[in-house]
Amino acid sequence: MASYDRPRAGGSPRPPATKGTWWYAAVAGEAAGSFSARVRTRTRRGCLGAVLLLTVVYAGLVLTATGRRWGDAAMTGRRADAVAVTLLREHPSLTGLTTLSLVLGCVLLLATGLIRRRYALTGLAAGGVVTALAVTGLLQRYAPRPRAADTAGLLSSGFPSAQTTLALGVAFGLALVVPYRLRSVAVGAATLWAAAVGAHTLAAGQHRPGDVIAAALVVLAVFCGLLALLARKGKVRPGARRGPAAPGLPVTVPLALLAAAGLGAGLWLLGDTLALPATAPYDPAELRLAHRCGQALAAGVVAATGLVLIGLLRRVDIEGAPTPYRLGGPFVEAAGVPADAEVVGPFTEDLDHEIS
Repeated sequence: MASYDRPRAGGSPRPPATKGTWWYAAVAGEAAGSFSARVRTRTRRGCLGAVLLLTVVYAGLVLTATGRRWGDAAMTGRRADAVAVTLLREHPSLTGLTTLSLVLGCVLLLATGLIRRRYALTGLAAGGVVTALAVTGLLQRYAPRPRAADTAGLLSSGFPSAQTTLALGVAFGLALVVPYRLRSVAVGAATLWAAAVGAHTLAAGQHRPGDVIAAALVVLAVFCGLLALLARKGKVRPGARRGPAAPGLPVTVPLALLAAAGLGAGLWLLGDTLALPATAPYDPAELRLAHRCGQALAAGVVAATGLVLIGLLRRVDIEGAPTPYRLGGPFVEAAGVPADAEVVGPFTEDLDHEIS
């Protein structure tokens, strides 16, 4: 058992009463309440929480008539929002830049991992992105949704958003390949970029707010599951108590402000925008308010998922096991140089000598 996997100081010698902990410790050879087990528990809870929230979003915004009406109003309201219309009209290249940024983000993720020679973690990060995209595609194709006549020229439901899934998947994949001290900066900045990608898809009328929110929850669930798997395999260890927090403040503070402002404003406006009439015509002011409410909620959820991942990985290093302790010096050399794969401690095994 590694030094960082010993039980908590002052804890009870008896196994905890939590289900599944004692047999996992017996099978994996890991002490109950160890560091790896604690990381596995909280990432597994994060995965289950994201799945539960995804179910609530799907049931509320896709299966109910009120949720579908609100999503359609938020998509139609972009035409009544002068800011969004002016921005897209004066900068038509934003769509191309968004696609280019997604390609460059994927290249950056792979290049960072390969340059740092973290081949296994790079493959795991790429696998997480592919898995999130696969789950997104399956939900888009097979998730049940009511059949409604498309009389207003709106796009069919793209629940969840593939663009947001790819952008946030790249952001979360950086957590596996960047150095520990730069994790908060990289993940925070990439999450802000993913929020901008989601906002562009809403302003361009490609997706509804619920699609962006669902994409963020899908990515969070997938990567929390991958982190739980890494902890299950014992691939995590405690990180330095000082290091990534202070350099990451210039990014995590704006991310926290975006999450708080987006969720606060979106929930505050949601009560007014849900009271839309059952049939058209709608007031343009109400449509514009629904669009801004959807933008705020989507940006707030994307930023919040980034903060959740950073919080789950707080003081957790996933770059590999620490370097084993080896002795050196003339006395060790006189006794014989150990092989490369042999780990030597301060007390070497010598059958000709005893400690009395």
